[in-house]
Amino acid sequence: MEVSEILDTLKSLLQVKLFTLNQTPVTIVSFVIFLCLFIFLLFISGYLSRALRNKVLPRFHLDESISYNISRIFYYTLIILGAVFSFQFVGVDFSGLIVVFGFLSVGIGFGLQNITSNFISGLILLFERPIKVGDRVTIGGTEGDVVEIKMRSTVIRSLEDISIIVPNSEFVSAQVVNWSHGDKKVRINVEVGVSYQSDLDTVLRCLREVAEENKEVLSSPAPFVRLMEFGDSSWNMFLGVWIADPKDYYRIRSDLNCAVVRKFRANNVEIPFPQRDLHIRSPLPVPLESQPGSGGRD
Repeated sequence: MEVSEILDTLKSLLQVKLFTLNQTPVTIVSFVIFLCLFIFLLFISGYLSRALRNKVLPRFHLDESISYNISRIFYYTLIILGAVFSFQFVGVDFSGLIVVFGFLSVGIGFGLQNITSNFISGLILLFERPIKVGDRVTIGGTEGDVVEIKMRSTVIRSLEDISIIVPNSEFVSAQVVNWSHGDKKVRINVEVGVSYQSDLDTVLRCLREVAEENKEVLSSPAPFVRLMEFGDSSWNMFLGVWIADPKDYYRIRSDLNCAVVRKFRANNVEIPFPQRDLHIRSPLPVPLESQPGSGGRD
């Protein structure tokens, strides 16, 4: 077979029609061109969105979550425009939104409801902002910081420094605890029992001093001390303080607990152990007649 015949065969093979889209035949060569062009535009979109977030937006001193949302919206917009341009390049005349929503409806028909739901939920998270990058959240028993909101899922960095991938629909349909939403201040509750033999005024003073001596405890709202209840072996005291950032919650709570122990020991305030009374009864005497071998007469 001559070279010209091979080229003609290859050309005819590339011109084989795969399917028709909006009355436009899609061949192998046009599909390959569309795929390569779309992948290239996808790479360019990612590069431009990262450049926007890391080099352009920091000059405006915006909040980190706002900068992230702007860069993601910019990225999605470029992807849609890239898809429209790719279709136009291969001769398919579509308007961008009609193509996107048409493919989403086809996807739903083929059982891609979850992917579509997560994509729409991701858009809701970006625009409504119930959670933002940098927020401390608790969802499904997992606590961590939001580090990235993607098209399909959200990445949470747990307290153990483990990346947890959560579908976006979970944040829309399930209950989410956002420690940073609106106001970042959170309250730390320190509960401790003291002996009934302690001086109550000394106990109250010690707990107030613990709060006042910690520089990370806010003065407004002011810390407060309460005698909550009379326990079995102790007065149950309650110290409430406010801190500025929920990410410091566990560290500051540990510092307060240690300070309470040191302050109580310095002022002879006893933290009692749980007490249990054990009553031992003497065994009942056994009648002589009922003992073995005592039934007969001498």
